[in-house]
Amino acid sequence: MGNFSKNIHPTFDSILSRDEKQAFLKQNSVCLWLTGLSGSGKTTIAKGLEKKLLDNGYFSQLLDGDNVRTGLCNNLSFSLEDRQENIRRIAELNKLFVQSGIITISCFVSPTKDIRQMAKEIIGADFKEVFINTPLEICEQRDVKGLYAKARKGEIKNFTGIDSPFEAPENPDIEIKTNEQTIDESVNQLYNQIITTIQFK
Repeated sequence: MGNFSKNIHPTFDSILSRDEKQAFLKQNSVCLWLTGLSGSGKTTIAKGLEKKLLDNGYFSQLLDGDNVRTGLCNNLSFSLEDRQENIRRIAELNKLFVQSGIITISCFVSPTKDIRQMAKEIIGADFKEVFINTPLEICEQRDVKGLYAKARKGEIKNFTGIDSPFEAPENPDIEIKTNEQTIDESVNQLYNQIITTIQFK
């Protein structure tokens, strides 16, 4: 096989700049990387934030694990290697959205520190780690998708929190404890903690 990289000719230097796109959208783009156990509330909070941002004149894109696995990453399993590839692809997609001036909200379990560090290295300084900190027992009680019950029965293998580890962030940019507040309060906390970052000046 030949070296196909010799036939790739990026045009990043000739397309409209990020500054021009941010000026058009009147916002500063950022990647909000929501990590936490399945059932912690990542997608619910992200949906609320997306609506609040739109209501206040901000344009965002929400990327959710289940949605991405039906298309872009539908050929990947839940093995550690495929989880890494899943996050690598998502991180590259985040980078493109952020470069386009779009506030990007990503909801992914991304269970290990190494996986999240890889995403951070791809995305760069725009990466903001948001830990949706919900205890495992509460996530199991919610079990909105019935996944924990299946994992406990052995019907799902490599399920994070049961037979696959979750390494909690040690120093997240934002931490939201959903067992101590309502969904609306969690959404408002996240919005209030990013507003100075996304305001265009």
